[in-house]
Amino acid sequence: MSATSETGGKPVVTRFAPSPTGFLHIGGARTALFNLLFARHHGGKFLLRIEDTDRARSTDEAIAAILDGLRWLDLDWDGEEIYQFSRASRHAEVAQAMLANGHAYKCFATAEELEAMRAGQRANKQPLRYDGRWRDRDESEAPAGAPFVIRLKAPREGSVTIDDQVQGAVTVNNSELDDMVLLRSDGTPTYMLAVVVDDHDMGVTHIIRGDDHLNNAFRQLPIYRAMGWEEPVYAHIPLIHGADGAKLSKRHGALGVDAYRDELGLLPEAVSNYLLRLGWGHGDDEIISREQAIGWFDLAGVGKSPSRFDLKKLENLNGHYIRASDDSRLAELVAERLPFEVSEAQLTLLNAAMPALKPRAANLNEIADGAMFLFRTRPLVLDEGAEALLEGDSPQLLFRIHVALDAAGSWDTEALEAAVRTVADEAGVKLGAVAQPLRAALTGRRTSPGIFDVLALLGREESLARIADHMTKPA
Repeated sequence: MSATSETGGKPVVTRFAPSPTGFLHIGGARTALFNLLFARHHGGKFLLRIEDTDRARSTDEAIAAILDGLRWLDLDWDGEEIYQFSRASRHAEVAQAMLANGHAYKCFATAEELEAMRAGQRANKQPLRYDGRWRDRDESEAPAGAPFVIRLKAPREGSVTIDDQVQGAVTVNNSELDDMVLLRSDGTPTYMLAVVVDDHDMGVTHIIRGDDHLNNAFRQLPIYRAMGWEEPVYAHIPLIHGADGAKLSKRHGALGVDAYRDELGLLPEAVSNYLLRLGWGHGDDEIISREQAIGWFDLAGVGKSPSRFDLKKLENLNGHYIRASDDSRLAELVAERLPFEVSEAQLTLLNAAMPALKPRAANLNEIADGAMFLFRTRPLVLDEGAEALLEGDSPQLLFRIHVALDAAGSWDTEALEAAVRTVADEAGVKLGAVAQPLRAALTGRRTSPGIFDVLALLGREESLARIADHMTKPA
């Protein structure tokens, strides 16, 4: 699909419009990413609207979490964010305009009448929708001062086709739609009205959102047409499913974006790259930078089928970004995860350790866990596996290692490896038989970075002292 067919030759304006009733979830983050990339690709604007009209459920904490999550993923929007609730008077103004131009009407049906109507529809196995009982009645028939809502006078004949940029041509018969409420009896606007008015006033040209909103598009279009407004281009992207094909849930890893950062220890560029590849592709490319994504992104590359979220694939991708990341940046991020206040000297040590810590790590938590040996105090508390490695002849072997290392002329990995290999050769054992008890004595664990890196990072004095704590002089 060409850029012209995607944009119609107009300046592009997209938007992300989350409801602040909870965290920024992974599907919302992908929607925001697609909107940003499309706008940036076409040199347009990406706007943010907080749809906070549900006052009972919208919270300041949720708003803060959404903004924080977007910024963490580098999904920066243009201009100030817009808060939908603050525009309620504008929404009401449009409802009154539609009332005046004959595209809306007052409905005086009571709650009891509407419930009786729905009960009858349920009994007759009919679709539950408003039957238009006040559509053509004069308001003078209502009791004086009776409360009313303002309803859309939706078209009843024919059908509407939306040329969706992802789903293709989708047609709905107008008979399937009802006269939805635009303005409640207390004068507050409904979500359907507010969304359309805000999108129009913000100049949104392309609405890119989840395909669970596709039906909403058919309900919202009549408002555009009633007001004589230019209709947006729609692109409804399939939802994200779990790896098993079921609807995405917490058991699949459907967490808030903040949890991917804080609990799972993932890097934002890895999450962003993974979300990009969930439902969009560019040949066989897997590792895609933000610059490349902006240059390549188009709606034609978005698939029609739900994509499958796989946390293991995300962690594998995160491992790639960890290995490519700057050591000083990783040290700062890991320092925040350690269970103590990190000093400048400790941060310097952590930085020096990154080349040894990061190659096999899938996330920041693993690096932090792997780095703990650097900061432990003697005598080390051994885990169960490490204790097993220090049984039998190991203490005597550690004595011989201590002697060899103490005699090493320099304390670098080459000299240290030569000294340890000599001990292994003289003892007639493989290097692993020497390295394993040495690792246990130095770190208190069965696993660690390369043993010679561990020795070099701990330094001569600390290394020899830790070995001495667990060695026994041969008889």
